[in-house]
Amino acid sequence: MSETSHSICVFCGSRLGENPAFTAAAEALGAGLGSRGWRLVYGAGDVGLMGKVARSAIGAGADTFGVIPKHLVEMELGLEELGTYIITETMHERKKIMFMNADAIAILPGGAGSLDEFFEVLTWAQIGRHGKPIVLVNVEGYWDPVIKLIDHVIANGFAAASLKRLFAVRPSVDDALERLAP
Repeated sequence: MSETSHSICVFCGSRLGENPAFTAAAEALGAGLGSRGWRLVYGAGDVGLMGKVARSAIGAGADTFGVIPKHLVEMELGLEELGTYIITETMHERKKIMFMNADAIAILPGGAGSLDEFFEVLTWAQIGRHGKPIVLVNVEGYWDPVIKLIDHVIANGFAAASLKRLFAVRPSVDDALERLAP
């Protein structure tokens, strides 16, 4: 990891989703990273919101660090012109390398993979494996059902209320970037 660059791991969809606000947020996040001189750490794909974040970050001058498992190189159109491009054997290895090379985590809208990534880094924080900021970028309330689920888990005694202090929910990219700042 660069000593001079703040690195943000971005988890997000490999699809664009139905709401154009998701694409706008992905592009704004990438541009925001670049304008701040921060490095983008992400899944190395050139599809969906992943591709939008990456292309926008590159366009804004951000350093980029992409990690992709070999079985997804063709499906996610691995973006080889990144500053760092790593091909792994497994998804688990991908997530671990991304996490290890980031100072903070931002989660844009996404599907099952983004949910998996969020809950994995949240679980690691819960068991004391890290204290990195985790931010759900809640574009037009996208993550509201997940927040409600976490409230349900807490209300039913499967987690302490302190679980909600391990991540932040921000309604906009600007608010998220403020929370991700070193």
